[in-house]
Amino acid sequence: MQKKLSQFEFIALMASLMSIVALAIDALLPALDIIGVSIATTNTSDNQLLITMIFLGLGVGPLIFGPVSDSLGRKPVVYMGFALFIIASIICVLSDNLTTMVAGRILQGIGLSAPRTISIAMIRDTYSGDYMARIVSFVTVVFILVPIVAPAVGKFILDRYSWQAIFYVQLFFSVLVSFWFWKRQPETLVPERREKFTARIFTNGFKELIKYKITIAFTLISGFIVGSFLVYLSTSQHIFEVQYEMEDKFPYIFALLAISIGTATFLNGTLVLKYGMQKIISTSIYAFFGISLLYILLYHNAPNPPVWVLLSFFALQFFAIGFIFGNLRAMAMQPVGHIAGIAAAITGFVSTLMAVPISTYIGAFVTDSALPLFIGFLSCASISILILLYLKWDQRKVVLKGEA
Repeated sequence: MQKKLSQFEFIALMASLMSIVALAIDALLPALDIIGVSIATTNTSDNQLLITMIFLGLGVGPLIFGPVSDSLGRKPVVYMGFALFIIASIICVLSDNLTTMVAGRILQGIGLSAPRTISIAMIRDTYSGDYMARIVSFVTVVFILVPIVAPAVGKFILDRYSWQAIFYVQLFFSVLVSFWFWKRQPETLVPERREKFTARIFTNGFKELIKYKITIAFTLISGFIVGSFLVYLSTSQHIFEVQYEMEDKFPYIFALLAISIGTATFLNGTLVLKYGMQKIISTSIYAFFGISLLYILLYHNAPNPPVWVLLSFFALQFFAIGFIFGNLRAMAMQPVGHIAGIAAAITGFVSTLMAVPISTYIGAFVTDSALPLFIGFLSCASISILILLYLKWDQRKVVLKGEA
């Protein structure tokens, strides 16, 4: 019983570390236009930068925090990240122009990359294999609860106070989670497994990581899938509030679609033990491709469909994504548990470095129709399938070579 309770709290705590990221992103969605007016943006598409640029910070930060965590341990790095997040949030609150706000959002991302990256490393320190994927799935289920409620919370705060108050709420929860983490979570990286921090730790880690084609392949796929989903995150407010004129209903629509991801992620916790990560990833990416292609064939020469049609396609897409996210990260990390900190840093950096320009480029086309979003989905899924096919061919070649 004690073991089960401890595992339950571990899952809840790791999810909470990651959830501050979701809160910092999703709670701000209803306020993008109002913030844009406050900081005098001249182009409404510039408001998307408040979402995409935090991901840039989330990608860069692990390059610092990952190696440091392999040397000092996991817990001190989490405290460093939250401290930087608090400073960055104050910068955002005081911003009166786009440049300062974007800088604050990038710094927020860098700070939050510490708990986000370290939570993955702590899970890898503690579990491995398909069981690790199971734990990641359950962590993601709890994590998904935040995107379900965050836009509604942001709208509630915005209607009663101001957009600055959204940042204050984020600060409150970050302090609360930090205290829980300090009080309850033991260090998972024992001293004998730590590496001395040197200038070569990143170089050596990178050289070790690129030996594993599986890690490289699934990191690249993660970049394309996350990039396509990031387009939705950054444009969803524009699509539903501007194109469909459903400003008051947007938080509930966002929550509904987040439930679709959460349901798939929850099911993945059981199915991954039966079918394995790689098979679930392949099946889900093919589904992601097929749903995107169907939408394009139906509406390539038509205006936006009725909102219930769009929601149905989004729900199907995100149901497929729910089976992809956790498994991709777990699959990439599986062979590199001996360098979990630096591996989590490098894989996170590469996938995010891919995702941000992908989402920024595709998002610029989402002006008066949702069609470019599905074209982006299809393109990213197509490249991901090619990578899967190459990986399958390479694995078969290794088997045949071994038999010879």
